[in-house]
Amino acid sequence: MRKLGIFFAAALTALLIPLQAHAVTGWRIVGSDNARPLDEGQGLATVTRGGTTTYRYTGTTTIPLDLLVGGWNHVGDPGAAGGWYVEPYQRDDRGAKLYRVQSPTGKWSNYKHALEPWEASNNSFSAVSPDVRWMVTGEWGTMDRLLVLPMPGVGATNPAQNLPYASAIRLNHQVRDIQGCDFVTATQLLCASDDPDGTLFGTTKPLLQVDLSAPVGTTDVTGTVTSLGQLPLQSACTGTFEVEGIDYYEPDATLRVIVLSPSICITTDSKTYRFQH
Repeated sequence: MRKLGIFFAAALTALLIPLQAHAVTGWRIVGSDNARPLDEGQGLATVTRGGTTTYRYTGTTTIPLDLLVGGWNHVGDPGAAGGWYVEPYQRDDRGAKLYRVQSPTGKWSNYKHALEPWEASNNSFSAVSPDVRWMVTGEWGTMDRLLVLPMPGVGATNPAQNLPYASAIRLNHQVRDIQGCDFVTATQLLCASDDPDGTLFGTTKPLLQVDLSAPVGTTDVTGTVTSLGQLPLQSACTGTFEVEGIDYYEPDATLRVIVLSPSICITTDSKTYRFQH
């Protein structure tokens, strides 16, 4: 019996060592959950209402039929704060971006944002500010900015009107392929980058910290970008991983990040990693 216990302890240690080896600076992995690629493969958010907390995920199969038929065929990483929940959608024809919003009472509304002439059509994520007045959203590719819009349903209350551009977070360092960001405080964001190149920060797939010069609003603010290191890339398959959405849950200070596995392992060992300080 003692030998069996030693065997299981050794096996557990062997499993845990790789997790700890991939821990990013300032965060330790406390666990992981399997991430289903079709309905949990794009993003996640934690929604708290009336003392009840629910975990929301987005993926290819979570897009409502009416939006899909209307041309919005991609959903990104959702955001939540103060009982509000918002999902970002994009389309292939450089048409408007769409934000599907649920109020704390459960009512759904759709807000459209007409692209600025200089704005990329990709709609990767929504991050709701802690005061629920503003929403940070992102574009795909190599960027030196994040965009700020009024929070639909709060800062802008008429779904029939265009959701306007408000300001930008001007980054002091370029970022690439941001899949999701979430607020930690009013002046700090954590962002998951799917950067396949690694030349910007010396590693592929980094977790990025963005410290703001002031809370977001109608005026541009500066964002100081720091790489916290590479996110975990662990699978039974070899090949290209895809980092997806991110969520920070303030009450228990848990950070969650989705990492999809390469090749056929995308269906078997993709994970949502849980981190804490």
